[in-house]
Amino acid sequence: MHAHAGALGHLPDSQLHAGSSRPGGPPKPAKRSGSRPKSPSSTWPIHVGAGGGEGTGGGGAQARIPAGDEGELAGEVAAVQDFRRRGAVTEAGADLVLVRTRVGPGWEAHFAVNHLGHHALVNRLWPAVRPGARIVAVSSAGHQLSGIRWADPHFERGYDRWVAYAQAKTANALFAVHLDALGREAGVRAFSVHPGAILTPLLRHLTRAEMVERGWVDEDGRLADPGFKTPEQGAATQVWAATSPQLAGLGGLYCEDCDVAEPTESSDMVSGVRAHATDPGEAARLWALSSRLTGVNAFGSR
Repeated sequence: MHAHAGALGHLPDSQLHAGSSRPGGPPKPAKRSGSRPKSPSSTWPIHVGAGGGEGTGGGGAQARIPAGDEGELAGEVAAVQDFRRRGAVTEAGADLVLVRTRVGPGWEAHFAVNHLGHHALVNRLWPAVRPGARIVAVSSAGHQLSGIRWADPHFERGYDRWVAYAQAKTANALFAVHLDALGREAGVRAFSVHPGAILTPLLRHLTRAEMVERGWVDEDGRLADPGFKTPEQGAATQVWAATSPQLAGLGGLYCEDCDVAEPTESSDMVSGVRAHATDPGEAARLWALSSRLTGVNAFGSR
């Protein structure tokens, strides 16, 4: 995960969109040759960072972020103006909170900050996006733990921080699937990525005991899991997805370790993408829900 424990993500054949002679989608891009990738166009790739936001498990206590705080969409609107002035790339993610947190009109914080805010951001940016651009959403291997909870996406009945986090990461992947379907005719492609497990300040609300129990750090707080990446290593797949010529003509894919992820049925949150995170029907349904909740949809009724 991006600054959290064991990020994850992946995409099955059904998520491989664009023309192809093989069932399920286009051919998988060739393995990397080691040559430095070049940008597919002179336009800016857009990196939609949604890296984090685990809360604690259990029900009961809740926190509500007041209007105007980071959970609101106002910051996204300001980012749009900044992007249009400078062509900047923006990233935002929820902290790992200790209690169930709601933002805006009562949205669950992981889902709101890691997904709904970015849905609104990209849709508002859409008029400034040019053909050849790529939009990259940061998901996580954590998506393996849960699909979208259609009956209760905001956890009105019971709460589990890891399931809430997983739903948000699935939403990031599905967002890329449907955005790619909507944008490909305009020459804009979308991808989601699992950056890997990275020890960053987004974990600061987890106790050391919790991280020791999971094998991430030792008793002195030093990194103990050799599978963790540095922030630079974690950024590599995001850069690859935004620029690699190996992805030319492709889109809607879930990527990890600078490659297209393989399908998996595992929930071990290590690698691979679950079918619920790449299903086009689920992606279209999530787009409709997100558009209704945020009131933002650059594509009208599509």
